[in-house]
Amino acid sequence: MIRNALIALLVVAVAGTGYWGYKQQQEKNAIRIQSENNYQRAFHDLNFNMDALHDKIGETLAMNSKRQISPTLAQVWRLTSEAHNNVGQLPLGLLPFNKTEDFLTKMGDFSYRVSLRDLEKKPLSNKEYNKLKELYANSSNIQDELRKTEAVASKKDIRWTDVEMALSKKDQPHDNTIIDGFKTVDKSAQGFGETDFGPEVASMHNAKKRNVNKLEGRNITKEEAKKEAIKFFQLKKNVKITVKETGKGSQYRAYSITMYNPDTKATTYMDVTKKGGYPLWVLQDRKVGAQKISVNKAQKEAISFLNMHMKSKMEVVSANQYDNIAVFTFVSTKDGVRIYPDTVSIKVALDNGDIMGYQGTDFLTSHYDRKIPAAKITEQQARTKLNPKFKVMEKHMAIIQNDVKQEVYCYEFLGVIGDETYIIYISAQNGDEEQVKKLREGQPDYASM
Repeated sequence: MIRNALIALLVVAVAGTGYWGYKQQQEKNAIRIQSENNYQRAFHDLNFNMDALHDKIGETLAMNSKRQISPTLAQVWRLTSEAHNNVGQLPLGLLPFNKTEDFLTKMGDFSYRVSLRDLEKKPLSNKEYNKLKELYANSSNIQDELRKTEAVASKKDIRWTDVEMALSKKDQPHDNTIIDGFKTVDKSAQGFGETDFGPEVASMHNAKKRNVNKLEGRNITKEEAKKEAIKFFQLKKNVKITVKETGKGSQYRAYSITMYNPDTKATTYMDVTKKGGYPLWVLQDRKVGAQKISVNKAQKEAISFLNMHMKSKMEVVSANQYDNIAVFTFVSTKDGVRIYPDTVSIKVALDNGDIMGYQGTDFLTSHYDRKIPAAKITEQQARTKLNPKFKVMEKHMAIIQNDVKQEVYCYEFLGVIGDETYIIYISAQNGDEEQVKKLREGQPDYASM
């Protein structure tokens, strides 16, 4: 009797295990099919966008109307952005495809910059027109190779998931059609990836590639990073600290530091650059209690913290409260000019004034000793460029980054239209309206800080 019962239980157990394994395999197959469908869609979209990109460049070459060229180049910029996004959805991380991505980025920056320009005042130069002709001719190489890869892969029923698995395992797939095709595409892009798109695009491209690895100083050790954290927070000896170096795929080489304080039960995370030992960001993870200090008091704590750790003169430009945490944004100043690319953000707990967060990456990647240019138009001339309904409350001088990552010296006007508050930046060089920003409801104006 017992023997029969054991046999029955064994059969049930085996059957249950088999069913569980079957369900697991079904789920894996479903995930694999979904991944394959996503890859196929991204690949087909990439081909479609490259075809459309080639056509739009060709249309630009045929146009004589400056009114038509700008919106067409804006479409070229949109298509390069979408093609870049398509590439990002394909499992190409282990393939050398950076030349093609670099080309798409520069082509997008070039078309965007020209589309914003007043082509009546500054039409396409012969150099720019020839550059478009070169891009039109060479982009057909990418178009042809992608179409060829798509056709052969479809004919041979090659799956992207098989290629992805082979690349991740560093195995040689049974058919190299997709891999060889994309290598050929990248080789085609290599020739004109170094194309000179002009100083404006070069400036945009260099701004995007800024990183903290260009900071001054020597590489520090893990132990030195630990000492930097202790100094930064004036920590006690009972705080437990662990230090790990960031991986090779990280945006910057740094040490990630975790600090646990047994007294407050709070864990704080921090990144310090390997070169020079500069703090990049800090985040304290703890529950913030009921508000006991004012935002004004919290701002003083933030200013005191900055004075301890930064040599540059900083000025607060915004203050916001989210639940029981105050967030302050500071920018560096020189000769009374606000330098907005040099931004630092600080979070302060409103229960006890603790520094809950610090973000200094933008400051580290942007800061240098700038020469403040002379204004070519007066404040009164700049005011004539404003909307007549805009009531100015304050005026400052500022350096900002425009849409194409160029620094522009501006008059900064804070004011209102009706019940809404805005900041408007007018170029101090030519009177152009560079930026308009609407302040969020509840954000105080500068006079209250």
